[in-house]
This record gives sequence, C-alpha cells and structure tokens, in this order.
Amino acid sequence: MRILYCVISRQNTILAKYASCVGNFSEISDLVISKIPPGDGKMTYSHGSYLYHYISDNNIIYLCITEEGFSQGDAFQFLDSVQQKFIKKFGSRAQTASAYSLNTEFSLVICDEMKKSNSAEQNQPDKISTLRDEVNQVKDIMVKNIDELVERGEKLDLLVDKTENLSASAVSFKTASRNLQRQMWWKNTKLTIGVGISVIVFVYIIVSLSCGGLLWPQCV
Repeated sequence: MRILYCVISRQNTILAKYASCVGNFSEISDLVISKIPPGDGKMTYSHGSYLYHYISDNNIIYLCITEEGFSQGDAFQFLDSVQQKFIKKFGSRAQTASAYSLNTEFSLVICDEMKKSNSAEQNQPDKISTLRDEVNQVKDIMVKNIDELVERGEKLDLLVDKTENLSASAVSFKTASRNLQRQMWWKNTKLTIGVGISVIVFVYIIVSLSCGGLLWPQCV
C-alpha cells in the first residue's frame, strides 16, 4: 500500500505536483479539488480502491491519493510534512504564484517525502501501536464517499498503471523541462522586446540630434 500522487494548489491553480506511477491523476485531482469546500479543514474522500486525503489551510490545498489500505494517519503525516516544507520554502509567495511556477523547485521535495512515507508504511514493526497512534491522530477527520459530491456526467475513474513505476528523475525531468521551456521562452520574449525598444530609442535620439531637437524642427 502506498501514496500514489500529491498535488498542491491554490484553489484551482496547481502550484506543484508529483506522481509515483502512471495514471490520470491530474484529471481526477482537478475534479476532487473543485469539490473541496472553502475554508480550512482536513478530510478523506473514498472512491473505489483509492482514498483522497487533503489539508486545506490559508487558501492552499495539499492533497494526496493513496491506495485503500494505506494508513490514514501516515497519509496526514505525509501531508503535514509536505505542508511545513512548502510554507518554509515559499511563504506568502504561494498566494500569488502562477500555475506550475513552483513545480520545478518543489516536485522533488514531494518525491522525497513520498518515498519516506511509503517506505515507513511497508516497514512498520509494531502494527498495534501504529493503529493506536493512527486512531488518536485522525479521530476528528471525517471520511466521506466522494460519490456523494460527483454530479451527473462527471467521471471519477482513477486509472493507475502499477506496472510502470516512474523514477523521481523521470517524472520530475519531464515536468521540469516543460516548465523550463516556458520560462526560457518568456525570458527570450522579454529580452527581444527590451532590445527592440532600446534600438528604437537609440535611433530616435540620433535622429533628434541630427534634426535639431526632439521635435525634429530642421527635418520636418
């Protein structure tokens, strides 16, 4: 049993995400996030063989998708750790960041936390004390079947390819490359505009000097 996916969003604006395997996680998480009520809170949604755990705090949603048998307590420990690291790294910047702008910096952090949590889940020596701790930890967190929230025509079928686990570098590199291409394109565009404006201003100054002033009295 393991954590499959984690996403951090500001309402419907995705800031960072990471998947440990192949699946239609983005499509499903977008739908789940759209159903999360406003305000701070914690909740677990269930659907089929998967659980959707989330923390909503200060307009930021931290959501992870786990297999059904994964400990709810461990899921929220994972989300708590991700939340703390995210706040420490970005602070108020998260409130204004554009979509996916924090993904390159934070997807590997999510990956590391996910590996720790999945490894800890598989190697728990004391199941009784673990269950006791989990009950104390999540006793106030509701579990709701998300089918109650899904409207007619909306599909919530999570498709996961468990045979193709992606390495951290493979998933992150693909996403990071896409983000880097966007950033480089925007940087080049701003540079081109800046150079163009500089050339126009330079030519205007030269012509003005040749024509006796800014209004070009000798040339008009």
